[in-house]
Amino acid sequence: MLRVIGHLIELCARHRGMVLLLYAMLALLAVRSVRQVPLDAIPDLSDPQVIVFTEWRGRSPTLVEDQVTYPLSSALLAAPRVEAVRGYSMFGMSFVHVLFAEDVDVYWARSRVQEYLGAVQTRLPEDAVATLGPDATGIGWIYEYALVDRTGKHDLAELRALQDFGLRYALESVPGVAEVTPAGGVVREYHIDVDPVRIEEQSLTIDGVIAAIRASGRDVGAMSIERSAIETMIRGVGFVRTVADVEGIVLRGDPKRGVGLLLGDVADVSIGGAVRQGILADENGEQAGAIVAMRVGEDPQSVIAAVKRRLMDLRPALDAEQLLPVPFYDRSQLIGETRATLTDTLSQELIVAMLVVIVFLLHARASLAVGLTLPLGVLATFVVMWLFGVSANLMSLAG
Repeated sequence: MLRVIGHLIELCARHRGMVLLLYAMLALLAVRSVRQVPLDAIPDLSDPQVIVFTEWRGRSPTLVEDQVTYPLSSALLAAPRVEAVRGYSMFGMSFVHVLFAEDVDVYWARSRVQEYLGAVQTRLPEDAVATLGPDATGIGWIYEYALVDRTGKHDLAELRALQDFGLRYALESVPGVAEVTPAGGVVREYHIDVDPVRIEEQSLTIDGVIAAIRASGRDVGAMSIERSAIETMIRGVGFVRTVADVEGIVLRGDPKRGVGLLLGDVADVSIGGAVRQGILADENGEQAGAIVAMRVGEDPQSVIAAVKRRLMDLRPALDAEQLLPVPFYDRSQLIGETRATLTDTLSQELIVAMLVVIVFLLHARASLAVGLTLPLGVLATFVVMWLFGVSANLMSLAG
């Protein structure tokens, strides 16, 4: 072994030009790998998993466990490359976490779970529809912001509506974003308070009122009428837009008399907020905002930069309403601090190593060779990380 090492050193000494050329090529490849490797502050150590979410409103956790969580868990256990299935039942909700083998691609896993959901859906209650969660991991939480009203003329319901139907869709179209989850504010909805005395006087039931409301809130198509070589399309408009539209829903009609019983005759209709299970607040009080999660395997710095650019593109429209998206969690700051800490530490270690070589060898050229080799060795690790898809984070760089 020592003889082989000796021949290798002798060969490098004879062909110095070739060694320098290989050094330069490896350095260029290493620099390119540094730019390609995703840079993050936190390592993603989670197993490939797919989350199945099912909402079944108004049911107890025991009933959700028996009729939703258990059928889903037992069916998904048979999926290929599955290592574990964990189910969680809550009031009106069910979460099933399907964990796959470590070398499984997450999108291949999602397609397998979707296939099994199509078969098990017939075993679930009619109003319980199982859906896949976002293709993000537990550390995909990369950006949070609050939508601040600088004038105070917008209430929390208006800010939440702007977030739900405006900013959310604009940010979800950013490459690398898996989900934009609204947080805080008040979700608007129609409140229908039925008077039990009045529906009893009209011989109605709550189920009948609910069925009439569901049947009326939709548009329907019809045939066309041709008059004077002009074809007129007929359609029925049923989507509600105001409180008066809800009050005008027909519960029971009398074609002979041309009158009917309307929802407003037996109920009081108003616009209110949905039941709130949490708030988003800062030092200025309660706010409405959103949480941005990135897809699996994406570069967090690139995704955060793209999200910020999209918010800047929306700035003119927000300025017209005197609104300002204020971030209160930005992982790029943590990534920058982590990178600065590691860079300073590696620089100090290289300087110490060169000083030790100079002191012990008392040879400037030997210390220069060490000073050139150590940085290349550090950069060469990025080539291996790039080939194996390992992100540059606190754990991998510290090792």
